[in-house]
Amino acid sequence: MSTRAGFIALIGEPNAGKSTLLNRMVGAKVSIVTHKVQTTRARIRGVALEGEAQLVFVDTPGLFKPRRRLDRAMVAAAWGGASDADVVVLLIEAHRGLTEGVERILEGLGDVTRGRPVALAINKIDRVKSEELLALTEKMNERHEFVETFMISAERGHGVDDLRRWLAEQLPEGPWLYPEDQIADLPMRMIAAEITREKLTLRLHQELPYQLTVETESWEERKDGTARIDQIIYVSRDGHKGIVLGHKGETMKAISKAAREELEEFLGRRVHLFTQVKVRPNWLDEAERYSEMGLEFKDGN
Repeated sequence: MSTRAGFIALIGEPNAGKSTLLNRMVGAKVSIVTHKVQTTRARIRGVALEGEAQLVFVDTPGLFKPRRRLDRAMVAAAWGGASDADVVVLLIEAHRGLTEGVERILEGLGDVTRGRPVALAINKIDRVKSEELLALTEKMNERHEFVETFMISAERGHGVDDLRRWLAEQLPEGPWLYPEDQIADLPMRMIAAEITREKLTLRLHQELPYQLTVETESWEERKDGTARIDQIIYVSRDGHKGIVLGHKGETMKAISKAAREELEEFLGRRVHLFTQVKVRPNWLDEAERYSEMGLEFKDGN
């Protein structure tokens, strides 16, 4: 039986459930999931196996109207991920339907996907009645010629197996692109930074949604099998540093503890995590910070 392998881009508005779907497909937590929109910055890839096929997911940042340089770089990365993929899945939310944001994505879809199969996945189907779902399916398929439409709940897993089987059939024949035991091609340092950033976002989403970034400065493998990970959290103002640290450093302690526990679970061994917070007023305009996130600085122009 011949093997298949290829890239699948999940595109959609921020918070449509792309990261949740990716994690469900891969069966492991690869892309961070938070309730704050716009948390996926890098083009994280998750690898799933379905029969003889290897599915490599490109989890693109949500497509939205860009305002700042970072936004523009993220949107460029999302469309770039879609144009490089073998198959594209547009994910929309059942209860929100054909929003202004989805309209904008549909306008750009034909140009970017040029002849490649595009499937529609309607997520969070448990939130609406079946007649509404049918009406939305019809409306969407009038706007774009989707090869298939799937009704799913990424959170509960409904319909996800059908989507994964279909995707496996669409991929070109060829050797696998990654070793069987590899979940994500993001370097571990970046995954570690993403995990800490997720904990920061969950804890501080009211105060500091996007004014911070995390970098793994060093990663040391120790003789006793543990790992020492040093990270820097960059914020753009002095006041933000105080918010991240919290009273007597309590907030940062709790965030570090949660990040360390998740890292230990992910790596299956003990981790010593050291974090420090630094003020860097212009980090949003530094090329280096973008390459750390897997984005192109020039795309933000």
